[in-house]
Amino acid sequence: MTEETPGFDEQSQQPDVPSDDAESKAAPAPSEEGAAPAGDTGQDAALVAQLDQTRTALNERTADLQRLQAEFQNYRRRVERDRVAVKEIAVANLLTELLPVLDDIGRAREHGELVGGFKSVAESLETVIAKMGLQQFGKEGEPFDPTIHEALMHSYAPDVTETTCVAILQPGYRIGERTIRPARVAVAEPQPGAQTAKPAEEGAEAKTDAENKESGGPEEG
Repeated sequence: MTEETPGFDEQSQQPDVPSDDAESKAAPAPSEEGAAPAGDTGQDAALVAQLDQTRTALNERTADLQRLQAEFQNYRRRVERDRVAVKEIAVANLLTELLPVLDDIGRAREHGELVGGFKSVAESLETVIAKMGLQQFGKEGEPFDPTIHEALMHSYAPDVTETTCVAILQPGYRIGERTIRPARVAVAEPQPGAQTAKPAEEGAEAKTDAENKESGGPEEG
């Protein structure tokens, strides 16, 4: 005779099977799976925006640096130009004060008084001022130019065809293209009568030539 265990029935013999509620709780929600890609997209967009801001800031700083470099180069050129201008003005002022001395040396040379130690000193001075860029100009026979000549005497001459410097009373001096004293000269202009007489003579000669051609040439004696 078999003994039966009290309380044991067929239902108790069946194995435990997870219910549908447990499966639904264990399975991840579809909404959670879709949320992860959306978060990655937002993070990428933030990084792109931050990168654009960095590039913009870099371009602005680069433009500022280029502008500062250009301003510095302009400043250097302006300082160098001003330095050269100040030097030229200082040299011109010094040499202007020496012009009366040079005039005395020139007059002494013309009169044959530039001899001995005085001659040596004068030549040394002329060499120094030549090295400093001082140039003398003004010659007899050159056309009168009011930008570099100062006419102190005026006359008429039959042998000139334009206003001409016939005598240099004081030579002019320049430094480069800058004139520090014009040449003081005596000028001569063509005689008004000679200007009218010459065209009349030329007209008479032309008329005589035309008459000779019409008559077959000048008569022979």
